[in-house]
Amino acid sequence: MEKTPKTSDLVVVGGGTAGIVAAKTAARLGARVTLIERDRTGGDCLWTGCVPSKALLSAARSAADARNAGRLGVSVGDVTVDFAAVRAHIRASIEHIAPIDSPEALRAAGVEVVHGSARITGPDSVVVGERTLPFRQLVLAAGAGPVVPDIPGLDRVPTSSSETIWDLTALPARLAVLGGGAIGCELGQAFARLGSAVTIVEAGDQILPQEDPDAAEVVAHSLAADGVTVLTGVRAQEVADGHLVLDDGGRIAVDHVLLAVGRTPRTRDLGLEAAGVVTDERGHVVVDRHLRTGNPRIWACGDVTGHPQFTHTAGVHGSLAASNAVLGVPRSVDDTGQPRVTFTDPEVAAVGVTTLRPGLRAQTIRHDEVDRAVAEGRTAGFSRLILDRRHRVVGATVVGPRAGETIGELALAVRLGARTRDLAATTHPYPTFSDGAWNAAIADVREQLQSPVTRRALHVVARARSLWLRRKDR
Repeated sequence: MEKTPKTSDLVVVGGGTAGIVAAKTAARLGARVTLIERDRTGGDCLWTGCVPSKALLSAARSAADARNAGRLGVSVGDVTVDFAAVRAHIRASIEHIAPIDSPEALRAAGVEVVHGSARITGPDSVVVGERTLPFRQLVLAAGAGPVVPDIPGLDRVPTSSSETIWDLTALPARLAVLGGGAIGCELGQAFARLGSAVTIVEAGDQILPQEDPDAAEVVAHSLAADGVTVLTGVRAQEVADGHLVLDDGGRIAVDHVLLAVGRTPRTRDLGLEAAGVVTDERGHVVVDRHLRTGNPRIWACGDVTGHPQFTHTAGVHGSLAASNAVLGVPRSVDDTGQPRVTFTDPEVAAVGVTTLRPGLRAQTIRHDEVDRAVAEGRTAGFSRLILDRRHRVVGATVVGPRAGETIGELALAVRLGARTRDLAATTHPYPTFSDGAWNAAIADVREQLQSPVTRRALHVVARARSLWLRRKDR
């Protein structure tokens, strides 16, 4: 007699960052948890995203630093790249981190792991293969995948996406990158530094369209210095005779095309309609501020939703969705102070409001005023604070080496509503690249002290203090 399957307190669909964090969070709270993963746990971040890309960028940066060492008086001769060794470094990085996200680690945390494709068959059941899993609550964390644009002739040339570029065994001689967002710029710069002739094609007016135009301009100059050809305001129309044909009539000779025009949520074939889960026109699962879907038993987090597609966001939302589901608490998503980083060289890091609007002002320090940047000869960049009328930090953009480390402090400032005087009064180590943001805060405080009203008030206080001291000394 077939046993009736035990009902899970929480079923998690997807074993990427959002799913793993959700499953472990629920297990720690004492819930019976089942995680379903169709492929391998760890998700895009471990296998095709954050980890391999940053390993590749590290190798590419080493090559660029070696070539440019002469500016610091160091000569290293000709620089050669062993792409097989670079690939070995990428694999070693993945293998070192993989055990943390492995099925064994999940089981050790009290999570049942089931491999296969999930399909929700009703409001409280999901099928994996021939197995039906009843649940009390479910978290959707199925992630997203690269968009493949409909370009005639694209099948006539080798192509890769951010998922499959890691299968390359040799550097492409001529690489065209479709899309000038974070992925396109990061990988385009890396392959150029390793030896490919790279052209980035971006349909918008600037690369990194979500960022401050000044930041995009700095990165564009850096890409050009690395030999990358950046084309903006044009689209790929077709591929013909080994050329990428653009809508302005331009032609680019290519050996390989990297597709980096966006990502789409993996919501097809999940049975969402049967479960009463609504998606928007782009396929994202619609959730409320608590990450609950239209089905009160089902929650969603990570790239499958319309929230920003960052690993750190996926992790935070995974924890929130799981705790809300298991404990029934109404915690809400708080996007205040949510940072993002593009790991080009220089890096671009941003948080909160990054463009001016009525009632806001900017305080900017160029990095030729930052001593550490001058000492390293890395002055291309800036630190910019966006301030409201009360001098609270409501946003920031940092462009420069290790900008991703600097932005953490500014994310905290945005989240807590800190004022420039709070940053200015906090002692920072010298000399560091974070001096840019600190000096921007100090500059704003100095401007406040120079206002006519403040100067009169300080003059009155100083004079009163002087008179009091004179009387005391009599």
